[in-house]
Amino acid sequence: MTVDINNAKTRLETKRSELEAQSELSREARTTVELDQQAVGRLSRMDAMQQKAMADAQERTRQHDLVRIEQAERRLREDDYGYCQECGDEIPDARLAIDPMAERCINCA
Repeated sequence: MTVDINNAKTRLETKRSELEAQSELSREARTTVELDQQAVGRLSRMDAMQQKAMADAQERTRQHDLVRIEQAERRLREDDYGYCQECGDEIPDARLAIDPMAERCINCA
């Protein structure tokens, strides 16, 4: 199997765009929770704090995925994309279609 470089680049660019768009959409949810004792009850404040924590966790995952995209782009430049980083076997295109940043084959993952 030979990796279709153009297809791989397109997948990575699409994934990067999706992550950046999601990050922008969730920006407000990640802002500091204002604890106005008069305007919001205790349960509402707790709910707001929990929602912020969840939004922060999702943002950390997105940032991690952006790093994985950069690593995949580096592997593309070095002609190492599409090969398992552990065993060296080819990663099936179906796996790369689902996760274009995949570094390992199914067996090693």
